[in-house]
Amino acid sequence: MTAAAATLLGVASARAYGESRFVDADLASLAARDVSAAWIDAFERYGAAAPTKVHGDFAVAIRDRTGRTLLAVDRFAIHPLCFRVEGETLAFDPRADVVAGASKEQDPQALFDYLYFHNIPAPRTIFRGVQRLPAGHYALLDKGRLTVAPWWKPVFEEAYSRPFPELREEFLRLVRAAVARQAEGVQTGCFLSGGTDSSTIAGMLTEITGKPAHTFSIGFNAAGYDEMEYARIAARHFGTDHHEYYVTPDDLVESIPMVARSYDQPFGNSSVLPTYYCARLARTSGVERMLGGDGGDELFGGNSRYAKQRIFGAYDRIPGWMRSGLLEPLLAPGRTLARLPGVKKAASYVEQARVPMPDRLQMYNLLSRLGLDEVLTPEFLRTIDVESPLRQQREVYSASGSTALINRMLAFDWRYTLADNDLPKVVGATTLAGVGAGFPLLDDALTDFSLRLEPELKLKGLQLRWFFKEALRGFLPDATLAKQKHGFGLPFGVWVNAHPALRDLALRSVSALGRRGIVREQFIRKLVAEHLPAHPGYYGEMVWLLMMLEQWQDRGASQPAA
Repeated sequence: MTAAAATLLGVASARAYGESRFVDADLASLAARDVSAAWIDAFERYGAAAPTKVHGDFAVAIRDRTGRTLLAVDRFAIHPLCFRVEGETLAFDPRADVVAGASKEQDPQALFDYLYFHNIPAPRTIFRGVQRLPAGHYALLDKGRLTVAPWWKPVFEEAYSRPFPELREEFLRLVRAAVARQAEGVQTGCFLSGGTDSSTIAGMLTEITGKPAHTFSIGFNAAGYDEMEYARIAARHFGTDHHEYYVTPDDLVESIPMVARSYDQPFGNSSVLPTYYCARLARTSGVERMLGGDGGDELFGGNSRYAKQRIFGAYDRIPGWMRSGLLEPLLAPGRTLARLPGVKKAASYVEQARVPMPDRLQMYNLLSRLGLDEVLTPEFLRTIDVESPLRQQREVYSASGSTALINRMLAFDWRYTLADNDLPKVVGATTLAGVGAGFPLLDDALTDFSLRLEPELKLKGLQLRWFFKEALRGFLPDATLAKQKHGFGLPFGVWVNAHPALRDLALRSVSALGRRGIVREQFIRKLVAEHLPAHPGYYGEMVWLLMMLEQWQDRGASQPAA
């Protein structure tokens, strides 16, 4: 495959991916006949603001008659778009490896980002000179000048207030409309973890179609990882046509190389494997599109870290003289008092609370906790900027424009949790399995609704996603509303210690990576010989990251540039 790049002057062209729903009536009418023509018309009318006239999950590349080229992706970059500048044109494609072409020189900073984030956040890609558009951004090339900027920024209306019954009615109407839109015209099923998001979609899909929704769940025969019973509760409650599959260590041995190499760059989210098996099960059942509940936590305040950071935020309300003159000196790391039983938790609280957001979110970053000098080779460290990830996160965090902590964190997660992690996981896994993916909870109208919700309706005290749950009370089973968040967590660390073939695959992979000059071979030996057997859940994550990186590299990509 080769990247697309229009070069003929005087000829307008467009290539659109996903679903484009034009807000303007004239453009919508034109799009019903020719979506590309509608995009060209929108670009000629509105320039770089053309994406603001469109809803849906889209990516688009347009070149007008004068030679200007516009690339844009939707609010959450559900459909990615990568590019590089080639003189007066932009080469583009959804895949970074296609845009890179024959020249696949790797960027060491991107490799560091992968180990830090477990993926490579936009705009960087693994390949030098190839960028990926961040969510809600456009790239405009005009007379050789490239501009990359957001076409959409979330604006939170934090003083907006309406009675709960009115909000609930609007919310339920929007969710139903979003599910109906995603289910139209194709045989549709949905992931069902048993949590509030997937259960809501399963129930709505059954209600809308008037027949049992096809639901698909993954389980693990490993203590503490299997939550199939919650999926069964929702399936029984809504009367769905339920399908289950239990992933085994043998499945991982079979699919890890294939899944790792199917991505256009290294990707380290371990739940991609169960997502793939879930989507594959759906494909064999005749389903053409799988609906995921992604976005519910990030739009309505469902992640436990939101409540945790509210607790840390209370520290700022303690008088400054008490913080700097009493608490911080007495409870500083290394002080005897800070190590005493009963005081350690208070010392840990002060240590974390005094670190500003969003840096605080990375205090337990796996790579940082293990130690950069311990994990990475000196030669590799000399090629990178170790502060780059935090600088980027600070910029994204400060750009939210919100005064409420919960909203700043939500906007932050729309970029790092959704656009760079969860959505590529689902889209990549379903694509590999041969089915499409849809995300009703990320519908534009539902997103706009979430922007108008008061912060306290998202996080009421320390109660996560209060409005979402209360709005669905009576629709969802009580057990679902009370369920703790889990997801498709993979017991990789436990299995790799117990399953010879999986262990062999993992150890061969990480050993091979050690010879690439990125990770210290001494660290790898210690990781597999000491750390992994002692703490499989914790250190298994690092083994997974290194294994998936090597499996991706082994597909024929070049080694990183020095």
